[in-house]
Amino acid sequence: MSRNADNWLLRVTNLTKIYGEPNKNTVSLTGPEFNSNICPETDSIVACADISFDLYPGEVLGIVGESGSGKSTVVKLLYFDMEKTGGAAWLKPYADGSIDMLSESNQKKRFIRNNLMGMVYQNPRDGLNFNFTSGGNIAEKLIMAGNYHVGEIRGRASDLLNKTEVPVLRMDDRPANFSGGMQQRVQISKAIANNPPLLFLDEVTTGLDVSVQAKVLDLIRELQQDLGIAMIVVSHDLSVIRMLTDRTIVMKNGRIVESGLTDQILQDPQHEYSQLLVSSLL
Repeated sequence: MSRNADNWLLRVTNLTKIYGEPNKNTVSLTGPEFNSNICPETDSIVACADISFDLYPGEVLGIVGESGSGKSTVVKLLYFDMEKTGGAAWLKPYADGSIDMLSESNQKKRFIRNNLMGMVYQNPRDGLNFNFTSGGNIAEKLIMAGNYHVGEIRGRASDLLNKTEVPVLRMDDRPANFSGGMQQRVQISKAIANNPPLLFLDEVTTGLDVSVQAKVLDLIRELQQDLGIAMIVVSHDLSVIRMLTDRTIVMKNGRIVESGLTDQILQDPQHEYSQLLVSSLL
């Protein structure tokens, strides 16, 4: 991991998502101090507000919090799964980090998403097309980035399935015929198909058996070390955060309440909410 003030890979400033019709008081009347995301004046919901952070090349950043804290909203905004209400984000490999990618056209967002990012969702059905084969899902990502050579695509799919420990003989099987753990491995293969510098992982082990969770986490850690890819890992599970991440953001009611090195937060949390989360791990 290479980190200095000028070497950021992703810079996020004041990222905000509000559902409903907010007024000028909506953000100030919600948040951890009110223990609520719902504006009492308008009933609009502040999914996240004023989220700012830098991510560095090769770094793994964790975002942790309970359900409704806004952690998944942050990565879905950055992956263009939803539109922002406010804020900006810059990705250094795109236009040398000079253009707010969240304000770009849909066409340019598709280019960024297909070439420079990957996403692994909690539910494999959100990241995979179950009408395609496992190899076809990987091919889809490669084709969207402009690779149309059938031989190269099939070779790349074979390499990725092998790397993620999916039997290559099952390349022509559909994900519906795979176990949950195997589906996640195929989804990871698809997400890294174009060697993106940034990978998002949204609750990727939730719903998996404990033994399968451990294998998926080991795979993610090995891939990160081998590829040097930067990751943002969203989880409500601090054991996942502890295993994978270098630095952690703690969110509550759509706001960041604490951030720092993962070891420091787990060993000496400063915010009372972080303390509560850590105590639940012990």
